[in-house]
Amino acid sequence: MRKRSSWILYGLLVLAAVIGIIVVLRFSAKNASAEGDEGSSITPVAVALVKSSALSNQITLSGDFVPFQEVDVHAKVSGYIKKIYVDVGDHVEAGQVLAVLEVPELSAQVQGAEATVRRSQDAIHQAKSDLNEAESLHAATHLDYTRLKQASESRPGLIAQQELDDAEAKDKEGEAQISADEAAFSEAENQLAVAGSEEKRLSAMSDYTRIVAPFNGVITRRNVDTGALVQAGTGSNSEGLPVVSVAQTDLFRLTLPVPESAVPMIRLGSAVTVRVQALNRDFAGKVARFADVVNAETRTMHTEVDVPNTNGTLVGGMYAEVKLTLAKKDNALAIPIQAIDREGSRTTVLIVNSQNRIEKREVRLGMEAANRVEVVSGLNLMDRVVIGSRGNFRAGDRVDPRVIAENKEAQF
Repeated sequence: MRKRSSWILYGLLVLAAVIGIIVVLRFSAKNASAEGDEGSSITPVAVALVKSSALSNQITLSGDFVPFQEVDVHAKVSGYIKKIYVDVGDHVEAGQVLAVLEVPELSAQVQGAEATVRRSQDAIHQAKSDLNEAESLHAATHLDYTRLKQASESRPGLIAQQELDDAEAKDKEGEAQISADEAAFSEAENQLAVAGSEEKRLSAMSDYTRIVAPFNGVITRRNVDTGALVQAGTGSNSEGLPVVSVAQTDLFRLTLPVPESAVPMIRLGSAVTVRVQALNRDFAGKVARFADVVNAETRTMHTEVDVPNTNGTLVGGMYAEVKLTLAKKDNALAIPIQAIDREGSRTTVLIVNSQNRIEKREVRLGMEAANRVEVVSGLNLMDRVVIGSRGNFRAGDRVDPRVIAENKEAQF
């Protein structure tokens, strides 16, 4: 009986050992399976390195080229076109004669004014001669009167009173004649001044028959031909059609509507790059002037960029784009803008730490460029930030980081 009980106890012990071995084997297999599952769940992720680089905040604006200055050249006197020397497209220099007018009555007026000047000059010569003669006669009569008066005072009764009175009368008559001749001489001088002014006015008008270019430029319009009657363009006369139009094309203006948000950063003299799509070329320009006031309707500020055109490549009316640099930093700690996640007032990024696990970091940003943004705090140089499929990862996930060049797209 005891022997049978021993066999039963022995059997139970063996069964317990077998069950224990089975449990251990199953637990080991489960752990191995879990480890295999974890290894197979490691996902590749696109990351970019935090680098120090130059950042610039730019805006692109567009506009049309217009000549630096363009004017309609009018005739200052009415007349007929005697000769016109230029046509559309001709390049002219300042002071160059563009056309000559024929004004017959003006020539006669100039000749009459010249004759009046000569007559006034002759009148002056005559008045001067009369004045000199009157002064000479007065000197003689005054001397005679002085001598007679002195003799009468030294020896009373020697000179008859009538003779003394006649000498005094002649002396005063001579003084009066001098005053009259001086007045005549002054009047002759005034007449000469008036005649000279009229001659200058008519001569100036005669010069106006030569229509000249006001500055270096190109003829953009020609409105008259030889023999045409043109009216003076000095008043509000609507018939004063311009003879030609001249535009300065060696320098162009590019007018830009700068948004209100960018107005505080606009600086005179700032260099800009002007892109002309029609020519597939870039040109250098600079901010030359701005209105210094924001338009109430468009909320933009009128700004002008000057672009030199010394080679004549640009043409008025061409469309162009300008990149205005509003701010610039040479050594900013920057990351791609697609790595940023904005959560209300908080800004976060996902980074891959040294154990290749996802970690969430809160960062503070600075200047923002087109594709990159400055990180003021929260990241260090060469940190790896997630830029692809950020929504697929959570903090603590184990990943396989792949550094992606910033000019390429992640494909995972």
